[in-house]
Amino acid sequence: MTVGVRLHAALGLARTPVLRYFRFQGEPPPVGAYVVVRTGRGLEVGQVRTPPRTGPEAGEVVRLASKEDLDQAARLLARAGEALFYLKARLREEGVRAKVLGCDFTLDAYHLAVHYAAEERVNLRPFARELAQRFRVRVEFLAEGPREEARYLGALGACGMESCCATWLQGFAQVSIRLARDQQLPLNPEKISGPCGRLLCCLAYEHPVYQELLAGLPRKNARVCTKAGVCGKVHKLNPLKGTVELLLEEGKTLEVGKEELAEGFLG
Repeated sequence: MTVGVRLHAALGLARTPVLRYFRFQGEPPPVGAYVVVRTGRGLEVGQVRTPPRTGPEAGEVVRLASKEDLDQAARLLARAGEALFYLKARLREEGVRAKVLGCDFTLDAYHLAVHYAAEERVNLRPFARELAQRFRVRVEFLAEGPREEARYLGALGACGMESCCATWLQGFAQVSIRLARDQQLPLNPEKISGPCGRLLCCLAYEHPVYQELLAGLPRKNARVCTKAGVCGKVHKLNPLKGTVELLLEEGKTLEVGKEELAEGFLG
């Protein structure tokens, strides 16, 4: 059995809402408890967010976090801030075009993970050696893509709320421009892109609803007639309203509900 843990959550350090699952021995740690877990990097602190379940394992729960563990995490948070400041300064000095997003120490202070983003390939090996010598740790640079960067730093979405990827989203779905077309959205990158510059994630999980709504409507550019005998080409679909706008021969437009369309002229 495993429990879902959000790493580095003990002091508000969590950079991502993604849960990783860790096996445990004996009684399961309660939801909300802080625990020390063993990952591939070493010991890390996290918060239990789910009841026990079965599934893939990312490591094991070593113990419930003690006050000493939380105090150590607080000290390492300050030390990670020093590493972040130092590395940013060095990159500016050398003119390296890379953005350092954050640094995380393992609880044993032997491993430092540096999260960064760069538009082009950069050589960070010299800086890894500098950090290793200065902080006496093993250094790992982790490149983050545009979506991962937005999740790591957090941002506001077009809805005015904190972005889904920074609060609850566990993975990124594949999003294509077809989803925006099905929702009759303007194909303006500024309108359908998130803070990361990629297509909005919410297009993917709203799409099934639009598929259901579009199932009862004719396709765009199809020629249809109403029960009253008015015919025209479908100019625009309004799936939420359940209507279509017809472009008539005289150049006028007419909005009609799907119940007003003659049978046999759908699709």
